[in-house]
Amino acid sequence: MAAPSAARLPVRPLALLTIVVVFAAAMLRGPILAVAPVAREIGSDLGANAAVVGLLTSIPVFCFAIGAPLAIALIRRGGADAALTVAMVGAIAGCIVRSSGGIWAALAGAAILGAFVTIGNVVIPMVIAREYRSRTAHTMTGVYTSALNVGTMTATIATEPLSGMIGWRAAVLTWSVFGLAALAVWLPLRGWRTALLPRAGQSAGPRAGAVSVLRHGPTWLLAAAFAGQAFAFYAMTAWLPTLLADQGFSGTAAGAIASIFQIAGIAGSLLLPVITIRRSIRAGVLAVGIGWLVVPLGFLFLPGLWLAWCAIGGLAQGAGITVVFIMINGFGDDEHTTAGRSGIVQGLGYAVAAFGPMLLGALREATGAWTVPLLVVLAAVLLFLIPGLGVTKFLRRPAD
Repeated sequence: MAAPSAARLPVRPLALLTIVVVFAAAMLRGPILAVAPVAREIGSDLGANAAVVGLLTSIPVFCFAIGAPLAIALIRRGGADAALTVAMVGAIAGCIVRSSGGIWAALAGAAILGAFVTIGNVVIPMVIAREYRSRTAHTMTGVYTSALNVGTMTATIATEPLSGMIGWRAAVLTWSVFGLAALAVWLPLRGWRTALLPRAGQSAGPRAGAVSVLRHGPTWLLAAAFAGQAFAFYAMTAWLPTLLADQGFSGTAAGAIASIFQIAGIAGSLLLPVITIRRSIRAGVLAVGIGWLVVPLGFLFLPGLWLAWCAIGGLAQGAGITVVFIMINGFGDDEHTTAGRSGIVQGLGYAVAAFGPMLLGALREATGAWTVPLLVVLAAVLLFLIPGLGVTKFLRRPAD
């Protein structure tokens, strides 16, 4: 795993750090997807059509891709502690701007939110690798990725009822409380000076690490694996309700069934570290790949077993992002090199993932059936599985 910091926290504060990780992870997804349940209200109030309102969700995902180099530079120059603080403060600011005015303010706020969430995407797994012993770090990575799902689910379920009581602006702004809670614990835990001020001397050494990462074949294999995982996840998340509706389910029933895919992801995030610790990371990648494969194959050949495919696929998607983050930190490199690798993997992965919903929708419309779209998902899963297995040969086994 990444080289430990001299400032690693003692055991008792690690409980508080776990709280930081959970709230910060919720901040990385919940506020972004909170606009979806109130899209009609936003469009009506701001005089925007559905396509423009949809940008409030898609802009942050594109920021995940294009903002990764900026995130790497910030972390390397200022250190992970200050970068985590900046990520939370900037994300809160983006939420405020998004709720403060007309459609242009909303779009600008979405871009600000996405830019600072990108920093959080890169830095939080680094903090986990630095502060926890390697086996515990596997478990904490699962906690982190499950908290991403919990934040998404909480905002998705509660935003619309809140909007009815306090209006959509206040409702979507409510989820900045995740970031405020993370900061309320993080700042006194880490120390105001450490958490707020960039560390001196961070600009000299990282450049060699950056070159080595760019020339490191396993990094690009891991980027391909994450691209396959993320493409399959965003594509299936966007179109699973429609696929189920085409099988005869009502819109309400299809949405409820599709939610199993998301709920099972929480369990998958927490179960994956059990496999990586008791067996190996390679076994974890193989389990994820097999679980993902049953989704397109199941819907192609035995669509009547939709409940099994949703549940197994949900476990796989939650475990998939977890094992990718475990692998990012699994080479035993220093903080600078890990930052560079994380930025490359996430930048490329999210860039590919952003096209998943669009491509599946276009293929479904062009062919009038789900066969070709599901075969594309199958190809994406193989893109995760084959390079992912290749990466595991270069990873260190977790120490006790």
